[in-house]
Amino acid sequence: MRTHMQSNISSGYKIIAVDDEQGILDSLSIFMHRSGYTFKGITNPLEAIELVKNEHFDLMILDYLMEPVHGDKVVEEIRKFDKELYILLLTGHKDLAPPLETIRRLDIQGYCEKSDKFDQLLLLVESGIKSVKQMNEIQRINNELLDANEKLEKAYLDTVQTLRYTIEAKDPYTRGHSDRVSEYSILLGQELGLSDDQLKTLRVGGLFHDIGKIGIPDSILLKEAKLTDDEYSQIKNHPSIGAHILCNAAVFQEIIPIVKHHHERYDGKGYPSKLAGDQIPYLARVAAVVDAFDAMTSKRAYRDAIPLETVKSEIERCSGTQFDPVMAEAFLNILNNKYDEIKKDDSLMAELFDSADVKDEGMSLN
Repeated sequence: MRTHMQSNISSGYKIIAVDDEQGILDSLSIFMHRSGYTFKGITNPLEAIELVKNEHFDLMILDYLMEPVHGDKVVEEIRKFDKELYILLLTGHKDLAPPLETIRRLDIQGYCEKSDKFDQLLLLVESGIKSVKQMNEIQRINNELLDANEKLEKAYLDTVQTLRYTIEAKDPYTRGHSDRVSEYSILLGQELGLSDDQLKTLRVGGLFHDIGKIGIPDSILLKEAKLTDDEYSQIKNHPSIGAHILCNAAVFQEIIPIVKHHHERYDGKGYPSKLAGDQIPYLARVAAVVDAFDAMTSKRAYRDAIPLETVKSEIERCSGTQFDPVMAEAFLNILNNKYDEIKKDDSLMAELFDSADVKDEGMSLN
């Protein structure tokens, strides 16, 4: 019965033993093969480190006192690239074992004294392989869950993308607006010296910042005349609707502050939460400037696009009230000093700037 159980436990598992005494390795080889394990013995601890780096093993049996390096130094090197390998330490005598603090620090799972019969060692090996088997099973289940979660998130992402495309299909303004806000957000983020991760968040946040408009009635969203106060109140719900749509997918968590708060004002008079100053998420303050810029420089059903110089004056006037002064100054710097470069290298920006040079018939920052 025990032999059958050993076979089930040991089948398919690879063990490496490192000991500078070849006789010990020969005895271990016979013992481990008899117990059903795949076994490899090696006398040079430095070679063992390289072997473990390039080949998978489930468990290591390691002599403590070896030349040219002791077992604890071998473990230190292995732990630099393999945190999971199950390691058992062998000592010639318990008084020669490393301090308990070292064993804990290096995550050595157990140690025992050398013996000709290897009974104690075999029990530790069996226990170690059981632990490895359990950890492998946990990892397998975790991978399956991650795979299932990725598929669910992909399906959710596809659904949200479809919602975005639905809005863009029925609202020509939203179609170009989201793309431009994404592009301008990156430009402003670069001007502010933001990290690559922050720029990525701005790019995706710009694309989805108006996703909540899917919850706004077409009679309001597509209205060609100026909105009534009641209709405008309904439009102001779109940031909260958008945040709610995105909240169920981990992939969107970083952009939710942009989606929900890109209409907040620096003076606290914005929506939906009436946040002020630094209470407004940093990247939402970035998006607020470029969103308003694109709104002003885009042709709407009820007005023409506003000329670039007028828009620049409006951004400067609203610095510290509607916009974070730092964001406003940085974006004005882009418009004042990098316009030619942008116009030359970015066809999307060039097209927008060209279309902005028309008669001013009033402005709207919403």
